[in-house]
Amino acid sequence: MERSNRPVPKVAVLIVNAHSRKGEALCSAAKQKLEAAGITLTAAHAVKDPGKLDAIVAGAVRSGAPMVVIGGGDGSLARLVRHVAGTDCVFAVLPLGTANSFARTLALPLDLDGAVETIAAGQLRRIDLGRIEDHYFVNAAALGLSPMIGDTVPHKLKRYLGRFGYLGWAIWCLTRFRPFRLTVEDAKGEHRTWASEVRIFNGRFHGGVELIETTDVDSGDLVIQAVTGRSLWRLAFDWYAKVVRLKSRSANTIEFRGRELRLRTRPRQKISIDGECLARTPVTIRVAQAAVDVVVPSAPSMA
Repeated sequence: MERSNRPVPKVAVLIVNAHSRKGEALCSAAKQKLEAAGITLTAAHAVKDPGKLDAIVAGAVRSGAPMVVIGGGDGSLARLVRHVAGTDCVFAVLPLGTANSFARTLALPLDLDGAVETIAAGQLRRIDLGRIEDHYFVNAAALGLSPMIGDTVPHKLKRYLGRFGYLGWAIWCLTRFRPFRLTVEDAKGEHRTWASEVRIFNGRFHGGVELIETTDVDSGDLVIQAVTGRSLWRLAFDWYAKVVRLKSRSANTIEFRGRELRLRTRPRQKISIDGECLARTPVTIRVAQAAVDVVVPSAPSMA
């Protein structure tokens, strides 16, 4: 883990996506708990219109906020981190989404009290970001079944049933999905295969499940993981094997690693970036190394 030498700031702006599954209910509690833990909040925003989040975060960074505390799901974090990337502003996370994959990658507590304690007593970690065209992602992007699920799942299903509702919708989408031809260009050349899902990893988690163990958010590169073949049962088994951590959990996937990778499909596929469909193949995927400081739990003392 690449630690930052800076201390965690004690002054911040709190910005909560109140449209996320838990956001509206927890915004007021988060403000009270952060202030009680010694964090001075110069402003606190409960944003019910997600379209206003970008302007609020960008404004906080421009105003010189030492830290922004973002409450929301993976989609909100991926969309908003670009305003912090390359600046001195620290990015702190309150995991209020359904899967909270980014929080899991950083080993953050998923409960509000634990997340607040981490912000108040944690340390900084300098991490990479993935980049697809003009879009950053903190954790993972995907094409195939995942974008189909993310693009069509009813918001109320996620809001009220959480991961169980998401799983049910995924099974419904699986019966209607078709595999595609995949071409990946890396430093070794072109690689072609049939695929049912492709995951592009900066971190280790996707959909709340650890799907890869060979990379991390400060590894300096990205990994493309493809579920190969034309059988959708292979895709279903791949998810099952990774959820229950079977020894054979990597049997149906191949991986490509690099700082810059080119990806094409036939037919063209939508790309879900941390849960939101923002791009479409063909694309070039790059790593933005050491792009942002995030707050993570303090390492145990070696004394």
